[in-house]
Amino acid sequence: MIALAYHLASRLGYVLYIGIALARRERRTVSTARYGGEQEFRRFRRSAAFFMYNDALSFVLLCGVTRDTLALGVPSVLSITAGAILVLVGFGTKVWARATVGAGAYYWRDFFFPIDRPVVTSGPYAFLKNPMYTVGYLQTYGLALVTASLPGLIAAAIDQAGILLFYRLVERPHVERMHRPGDSVRVT
Repeated sequence: MIALAYHLASRLGYVLYIGIALARRERRTVSTARYGGEQEFRRFRRSAAFFMYNDALSFVLLCGVTRDTLALGVPSVLSITAGAILVLVGFGTKVWARATVGAGAYYWRDFFFPIDRPVVTSGPYAFLKNPMYTVGYLQTYGLALVTASLPGLIAAAIDQAGILLFYRLVERPHVERMHRPGDSVRVT
């Protein structure tokens, strides 16, 4: 269960670091950080990427070391096929969403620089309000099915709950403030 503890700590670090860093950034109306706009964003992006990659690696590790702990009562070819489909749909949705909003949005660039475009409603956003945190998480469930990992399946649900909580508490309020009709004040 060391792998599960490592993954849960990684997820907690990821959600808390990014949530706290962005909430602090949101509270400032003028960039007063010692690194200034672009350097501050690059520093945040490097740190966020570290937490994101560590989180993903810890999940893959968890599924690998806890493989064959999930008894579904169906032929393994069926669970592997269903899992592979979930991986493809989830990963494809994330890639499509990132291509639609751009690399900067993937790393929450709008917390650091004002944006002058409307809320994205094309690509997967034409069908889903938040494709990255909803359908985009199917690959975690899929990997847990492919590896038949019960702890992986539980971690996938916890991971998605954590990122949806982050979205509700940090990201969504920011987006709503940025796109408030008639509001010309932007956080910079």
